[in-house]
Amino acid sequence: METKDYKDYINAFFQRAQKAQQEFETYNQEQVDAVVKAIAKTVYDHAEELAKLAVDETQMGVYEDKVIKNRMKAKIIWNSLKGKKSVGIINRNEETGITEIAKPMGIVAAITPMTNPIVTPMSNAMFALKGRNAIIITPHHRSADSSKRTVDLMRKALSELGAPQDLIQIVDQQSRENTKNLIETADIVIATGGMGMVKAAYSSGKPALGVGAGNVQCIIDEDADFETVVPMIITGRAFDNGILCSAEQSVIAPESKKDALMAAFKANKAYVITDSGEREQLRNTLFQFGSMNKDVIGQSIQSIAQLTGLSIADDTKIILVQAEDEKDILGKEKMCPVLTLYFYQDFQEAVDIARSNLSMEGKGHSVSIHSHNMAHIEYAAKELSVSRFVINQCSATSAGGSFYNGFAPTNTLGCGSWGGNSISENLDYKHLINVSRIGYYMPNNPVPSEEELWK
Repeated sequence: METKDYKDYINAFFQRAQKAQQEFETYNQEQVDAVVKAIAKTVYDHAEELAKLAVDETQMGVYEDKVIKNRMKAKIIWNSLKGKKSVGIINRNEETGITEIAKPMGIVAAITPMTNPIVTPMSNAMFALKGRNAIIITPHHRSADSSKRTVDLMRKALSELGAPQDLIQIVDQQSRENTKNLIETADIVIATGGMGMVKAAYSSGKPALGVGAGNVQCIIDEDADFETVVPMIITGRAFDNGILCSAEQSVIAPESKKDALMAAFKANKAYVITDSGEREQLRNTLFQFGSMNKDVIGQSIQSIAQLTGLSIADDTKIILVQAEDEKDILGKEKMCPVLTLYFYQDFQEAVDIARSNLSMEGKGHSVSIHSHNMAHIEYAAKELSVSRFVINQCSATSAGGSFYNGFAPTNTLGCGSWGGNSISENLDYKHLINVSRIGYYMPNNPVPSEEELWK
């Protein structure tokens, strides 16, 4: 395809999107919310079909976990969005005299990853349409078919409501040239995936919202109940074969409770590596030339064991390996069911270990803490440069928002300037609207005297 053909191909998407968006911009709040709800309900209703497509196509993850993810993300994101104003006047502040009016940004370009080929297109579409935008999705080439099926179902739902189908489109010819033209033409870009693609989005010349690398540090305080905490951590590490960026990666635990902790992990079906030779085998399997081995991403624990040369029980859930030191590459992100272990003497050392690992990878993303000591929790929160602290929850399924915390439900987790991102919170619809502000004259506002101002 020549350069002109690439541009013509993408321009056709934009022409359709602009026509659809101009019509959609006239919708009232009730009509907008009906469309957003229909998107979520479509994925919820087709959760099993879409989960199977994703696993079959990408050869990653766990079918049962993807069914859960498809249903839960549809539920919690719609629950978060319903009733929130995104059309017309959205806020009047009598104290400041400011009235806020929401307006669309226009055409959203969304780059979506192979690790989340269903719910990321769904959530990006929900956020975009909540703001009366149109969206054009370009999926990873290894998940193009499952993402296209998702978009086709969402377009059908729009049609059934009488809304323009072209509010949601998907690029069906994956190439760097098409992606480049897409992100350079859009009004705003969402990039969820590898850091190379995120950097490309930020270099597009258009406003961009991207994500940073994950490497969730999980600190267990001395007051934690291992019978509750350990199964939660294992669930998070094993969920969908460990491909979630929000999943627990390293456990940092008190040395004084070592025996009880190790017993709890073994009782909950963790294969514990204590032999230095096995640790080296695992290290060489997971990392090649300092980077994660792509052949282990989203693979089952049995596959990881086979690649490593380990003999594990059939019901093993994760591999637990103690790091050699704080420079051990095992402290980096591992997108498979392998968990790294560290021990600390006091809580300050626990935070220092987490900081060291985050400096290697994952700065800006998330930290999980299991503790009932508020002073310890807030000490870690003040010391560590991440955007989310997930307290006494499974980080894998909670950092992206849940019914039981106040994080905005999403599949795109911003990591702030620490992770090279423009936002340090969970992406949602408010990042995809422009807000006009009316500033009324406030004659009764208090004006300080010179003495009051400078004293």
